[in-house]
Amino acid sequence: MSDQLETLAAELAAGSLVPYLGPGALAGARDAATDAPIPADSDSLILAMNNGKPMAPRLMWEFPRAAMDVELKRGRSAVHRFLEETYAQRQWTRAPLHDLLQRLKPGYVIDINRDLQLQHAYAGLPHTLVRGIARTVGIEYRFKIHAYDGEQYREITQEDADPALPVLFKPLGSPRPEATYIASDADFVDYITELMGGFAIPDFLKERRKGLRYLFLGMRLTRDTERMLMSDIIYAAGSPAGWALIPEPTDKERRFCATKDIRILEADIPDLLAACGAGDGIEAMLPATGGVGC
Repeated sequence: MSDQLETLAAELAAGSLVPYLGPGALAGARDAATDAPIPADSDSLILAMNNGKPMAPRLMWEFPRAAMDVELKRGRSAVHRFLEETYAQRQWTRAPLHDLLQRLKPGYVIDINRDLQLQHAYAGLPHTLVRGIARTVGIEYRFKIHAYDGEQYREITQEDADPALPVLFKPLGSPRPEATYIASDADFVDYITELMGGFAIPDFLKERRKGLRYLFLGMRLTRDTERMLMSDIIYAAGSPAGWALIPEPTDKERRFCATKDIRILEADIPDLLAACGAGDGIEAMLPATGGVGC
């Protein structure tokens, strides 16, 4: 196991694996004022949205379902306001995995969280930010693209994207440069439908993703929404499609990963960080390009 993790750590540093970040990638991030952990996974988001109280069992199954209930009762703006207050207005310490990503700065990262830690990790480095949007009118695509010049973002078309720059793909949105979120069931129905049709991912990423392999970090593949999202995003992956760090995987996760040619390692993010030399040895793994690959 340790040899496999060291190999994956080296490939991640070399840029030959694409990090795919799930909620567990934010483990260790805490509110700078209260020391509360950042809401990231489905349960913690639902509890945070409902003032710490559980919702009905049918709503507790998945955050999009709970967000849809709030949207129907209080409006879409209520969900948007909750996500803004959580991810834009509170100060969070950096998750250990994002410390590593800040040092490696991979050339392509997929992050299904809605926070700003990944964007902060690339502060000062020009990059392209792609974020999903949903339920819009008069717009052909379900994404927005911004170019970051090292200081500020500006919106661009997919034709204007610089193929040489790192790409941060946040399909579920983020607060900056202006807030956009995919949260409720209605958002996901629209977004995933357009993703399946090819209208929720830019053409340059469709080309770039051919043959890529992925390292799934902080992902539990038990819920259909995240599985459908991932399946379409990694379309045309290499063989194997990648590796998933899943401690104590369920039979459902094993079956799903087998259908996607994803190999499971029964390990977690701290094990990967340890394989990177507890942080200090990672510089020796960096390629001459400064860590920007894929």
